[in-house]
Amino acid sequence: MKGLPGFRDFYPEPIPTADSWSMDLRRYIFDTWRGTAERYGFREYDGPPIEELGLYTKKSGDEIVGQLYNFTDKGDRDISLRPEMTPTLARMAASHTRNYKKPIKWFSIPQLFRYERQQKGRLREHFQLNADIIGEENQAADAELITLLIDTLRDLKLTSDDFVVRLSSRRAWQDFFENGDGQEKDAYDFYQIIDKLDREDPAVSGEKLAKLGFSIDQINDFIGSGQATDELAAIIGNIEARGLGNFIKIDYRIIRGLAYYTGPVYEAFDKRGKFRAIAGGGRYDHLVKLVSGGRTDLPALGFGMGDVVLAELLKERGLVPALGQALDAFVQIADESLRDASLGLVQQLRQAGLATEYPLLKAKQEKQFKRALELKAKWLVTLDNANQAHVKNLGTRKELTVPLIDVASALQD
Repeated sequence: MKGLPGFRDFYPEPIPTADSWSMDLRRYIFDTWRGTAERYGFREYDGPPIEELGLYTKKSGDEIVGQLYNFTDKGDRDISLRPEMTPTLARMAASHTRNYKKPIKWFSIPQLFRYERQQKGRLREHFQLNADIIGEENQAADAELITLLIDTLRDLKLTSDDFVVRLSSRRAWQDFFENGDGQEKDAYDFYQIIDKLDREDPAVSGEKLAKLGFSIDQINDFIGSGQATDELAAIIGNIEARGLGNFIKIDYRIIRGLAYYTGPVYEAFDKRGKFRAIAGGGRYDHLVKLVSGGRTDLPALGFGMGDVVLAELLKERGLVPALGQALDAFVQIADESLRDASLGLVQQLRQAGLATEYPLLKAKQEKQFKRALELKAKWLVTLDNANQAHVKNLGTRKELTVPLIDVASALQD
């Protein structure tokens, strides 16, 4: 049997084929995401992989159902696999807002699901770093999140030659739409058109805009002006003060298609233009109020960074580090009469925190030595007798003899 289309299997290194997905690379990305977020003072949270369907239709309308893995469960509830994490976060924050001092700075690494056409860099499931700040209106919070995004990519060895964060304002677009006599009922469709400008034939976009009372020339003139609003200027100034101004620029082509954004929005792009957006986010000040039915009203903002495009980008740039298993020690059993004593040593090393392997069954020394090399073991350990071990560094070839009870401390030293 084969896996479902759009879903991935993750294999330990070495991966079986060039297009297989690496569990070791996934772990490297996740570890970097966690390390950077925690360095910024963010705390990790999680939620269920399924939610009531209404959590998503409430903010996006019934049209989103066609993009979801939704079903009716055995309790006759309308359920969906989560397509994004932000509504879950809004629900959680609204439920226990009094239990946490503001601002709340949380991150998560959920697996998300969407039933849609597969494209390069977009599957039917992916993992994503979500980082959000809840309970802060000032633009300093927007700058903090964008800087976290920048530093996360820098920690993966990407530089300003590799990516740029394009900053825009949903509020500026809202003013443009209203000043152009746009009708509120058409706002969502208008944002969708702008969001797809780079991916759609200009003639098609122009035709759609004309039905809403706008021309493509008006749109292009607004984008071309590139004038920073006061809030965008404050964000850029904050980021420049950190010495990271070369990672960000104003670009009104960014609007973000989701309806709940209310203020600054941004996306990180590969400068060579080979990949989809690496990450994207913005301010969504009304979502907590919407999800809570008006009981809780908190400003909020956040971004998401998916693993699919990111992994492909790291591969293309040659930035994937050496991956695979690396053992501290391989305990060779040259004399089967010492197997029990060797097992005791294996347990001692593992309890000391040293990654240790040994032959499960009787095997020739040559085969055991080859296996130690395959597993990239640093040390080869062989019992001379029940009280003493011979230790060999497989890199430097240095050898020493150590009392059995001192092997773990000798390897750690």
